[in-house]
Amino acid sequence: MSRIGLQPINVPENVKVDVQGSKIVVTGPKGELNYSLLPGISIQADDNLLKISRSRNDSKSRAFHGLSRSLIYNMVEGVSNGFSKSLQIVGTGYRAQLVGDKLMLNLGFSHKVEVKPLDGISFEVPDQTNIKIIGINKQVVGQQAASIRKIRPPEPYRGKGVRYLNEHVRRKAGKAKGASGE
Repeated sequence: MSRIGLQPINVPENVKVDVQGSKIVVTGPKGELNYSLLPGISIQADDNLLKISRSRNDSKSRAFHGLSRSLIYNMVEGVSNGFSKSLQIVGTGYRAQLVGDKLMLNLGFSHKVEVKPLDGISFEVPDQTNIKIIGINKQVVGQQAASIRKIRPPEPYRGKGVRYLNEHVRRKAGKAKGASGE
């Protein structure tokens, strides 16, 4: 059984946490994030520590307790350091380029695919086969990366497509030539 919800959250010096009833506003050098506490969850803010507690001990409250602690921790981490996800493009002629704030992808289709960033997201393209997605909200960064990967997921025969950096793609063998003995 996890005890994530019981762990206090350390707040860095450059981050300000404002608790107003059941609403939390976290402000830092990279931006500002808001969160409304789930029912049965409360928060106490001491000097540099945040402590999340629950009012009941049923399974739903225990689940909300750990969830709330993780979400608030990710907010503090996001406004102080930010989050990023890296994607890699594999395939002959497959490439990415940045046009303004939009991402243009050549992925073997008859047309270029244009990807607009979600709110609070920015793209970096260090070279034609790598994409870096940067933002302060961990969930939005992951969602943007998943939507780009979904355009052309890696296929199992040649491994071509868009994949997360260091993602292992299980490869399949192709048809066996001359297996019938002819």
